Amino acid sequence: MKIAGNFMIASAIETMAEAVALTRAHGIGATDFLDILTSTLFAAPVYKLYGGMIAAEKYEPAGFEAALGLKDVRLALAAADAHNVPLPFASILRDNYMELIATGGAEKDWSALGQLAASRAGLGRRG
Repeated sequence: MKIAGNFMIASAIETMAEAVALTRAHGIGATDFLDILTSTLFAAPVYKLYGGMIAAEKYEPAGFEAALGLKDVRLALAAADAHNVPLPFASILRDNYMELIATGGAEKDWSALGQLAASRAGLGRRG
């Protein structure tokens, strides 16, 4: 259950990271976007905590390191393989965490997927 729960959290982080990159590219501030969403449709603690970290671009100190996120995604994939359960999004998460780690993000919080998404979108750090 823990691995499945962490898979869900990693999935939420990835979708927030991509949505923030999209809205930033259109001139909408990450904080404004996430404040609206986390006070309406996505008012859950996971969205508020990790959305806030993505909006603030504050990935250190890590509460849960990206390397641990990769480990849990790999465990979810292994559990899925054991019972022939397709988890296509887990494969994407694995690749994204591997890229984040390969580019120096192993010790950053697993919400640093926000930094990866922004980088891929050609968005530098705010500031």
